[in-house]
Amino acid sequence: MSRFSFNQITAKHWELTDMVKGLVESGVDKVALWREPVAEYGLERSAALVRDAGLEVTTLCRSGFFQADGWLDDNRRAIDEAAALNTKVLVLVSGGLKEGSKDIAGARQHVADAIAQLVPHAAAAGVTLAIEPLHPMYAADRCVINTWDQAMAIAEQHPVGQVGVTVDTYHLWWDDTALEKIAAAGERVAIYQLADWITPLPAGVLTGRGLPGDGCVDMRSFHEAVAKTGYTGPIEVEVMNEELWQLPGREILAKTIAGYQSII
Repeated sequence: MSRFSFNQITAKHWELTDMVKGLVESGVDKVALWREPVAEYGLERSAALVRDAGLEVTTLCRSGFFQADGWLDDNRRAIDEAAALNTKVLVLVSGGLKEGSKDIAGARQHVADAIAQLVPHAAAAGVTLAIEPLHPMYAADRCVINTWDQAMAIAEQHPVGQVGVTVDTYHLWWDDTALEKIAAAGERVAIYQLADWITPLPAGVLTGRGLPGDGCVDMRSFHEAVAKTGYTGPIEVEVMNEELWQLPGREILAKTIAGYQSII
């Protein structure tokens, strides 16, 4: 449990102050925050809340979406938000194709160029940009970076510590080349996230994640691969699931901890 981090989206409807209280009372000292609820509560108030509770913010989720108008200013704000929350890792979801476009190669090049523009600002703030490759089913509308190789090709253009890659079991489990490449990635692993793959997928597919141990992902192989990199940082559980979200926050937390402990 010393490495366990509760990702805020796992209990989407749990109000921030109640979540912080629940984490502390459960002995959890790490949390991953999301930009939208932080903005709703107020950035400075959120930072003070988690700081006063003794919680470590392991990541801020999420920025990127480089196909959108205003992406540069929004991502710079996200970097500043991460720094204000005293987290060293900002998760990037690259975004999909622009409306009406079929140019996925051009979109991927734009992601690489956009990250290069952000690196100086992030480095000055002490924030690592953590590129997250998403499952290919999200390529059109959410994320054109879909494989470990694609994410690493961008990250390796920049110094270690400035740009890294997110290991998310939900998005990478299907790729029979990923584990070997993760194991060789060394310090490029910026954060390690757990979620299981369950079927049937729901309409819209975004909320098709399961708690660790509930699906078909070989978590043990991922643990071994990540361990080989030398990564000893936080392990976040990040689950988006409509049925789970209907439960009270404390029950979600208890189920999340139980799932985490069952596969660690």
